[in-house]
Amino acid sequence: MSPTLSHAAPLAPVGALLREWRQRRRMSQLDLAGEADVSTRHLSFVESGRSVPSREMLMRLAEQLDVPLRERNTLLVAAGYAPLYRERRLADPQLSAARRAVELVLKGHEPYPALAVDRHWTMVAANAAIAPLVALADPSLLAGPVNVLRLSLHPKGLAPAIVNWHEWRAHLLARVKRQAEVSGDATLAALFTELEAYPAPDGAVSVSHGEADAVVVPFQLRTPAGVLSFFSTTTVFGTPVDITLSELAIEAFFPADAATADALRALAKT
Repeated sequence: MSPTLSHAAPLAPVGALLREWRQRRRMSQLDLAGEADVSTRHLSFVESGRSVPSREMLMRLAEQLDVPLRERNTLLVAAGYAPLYRERRLADPQLSAARRAVELVLKGHEPYPALAVDRHWTMVAANAAIAPLVALADPSLLAGPVNVLRLSLHPKGLAPAIVNWHEWRAHLLARVKRQAEVSGDATLAALFTELEAYPAPDGAVSVSHGEADAVVVPFQLRTPAGVLSFFSTTTVFGTPVDITLSELAIEAFFPADAATADALRALAKT
C-alpha cells in the first residue's frame, strides 16, 4: 500500500499547518526554532509562506512538534513532497510480525482482559477474557466495528454495570479530550462530544476512590461473578514507521484486588 494521506479536502499551506501544530503544542517560534536547530527568522518565513522548508527541515520540525505520522504525510504533501509513511491493514503480510506480537501480548495476559484499539478507540483485537465483560452490553453496540469508549459509557453499553460510573466517565473523557487536543483529530473531538452527552445510568452514585495512597483510577464492573475491580495500562509500539502501528494501543486490565483475580481465573475455566 502506498503512503497515506489523511485529508481529502484541499490542504492548507504548509506554513499555516506548521503554525497550527506549534500553537497546539504551546510553543513559541523561538522555542521551536531552538529545538529544531533552525533560525527563528527562517521559521517565521516558513510559517508566513515566504519560504518553503526543505524536506529535512520539515521532518525535523514535525519531530520536535510530535506530529503524528499520518499528519506528517499531510505536511509533506502541503510542501510539495511525496508522502513518506505507509498505512497498512493489520492483516497485511508485511505486518505479520507486529500482528503476532499483539496476539502474543493479548493471549499472554489471560485470564485478565486485554484489547487492542486504533486511534479512534475502535477495537481491532481482544483476548478471550474480554467476551464475558462485553456480553453485559446490548448486542447493538457489538455489531460491526466496536468503539470501546462508546461501549463503556453508552446507556445500553456497560454504563449501568459500572459501579463508579462518574469517576470512570471523568477519566475517559479527560483522556479522549487530551488525545483530541494533541492530535487535532476531528473524529476524536466528535467522539468526545458524543460521550459527554450520554446521561448517567439510573442509580449511578458519584463516589470517589481517590484515597491518599491511590495511584490509579479503578474500573469497577458489576457482573454475574460479583463486582470486578481493575486498573489498566496502555502499551504502544516503539519507534513505528507505519501509520497503523503508530496508532495502535493495547489496553490491558489487571485485577485490583484478590477477589477479582480469583473470579477471572474461575471464569477462564468455564
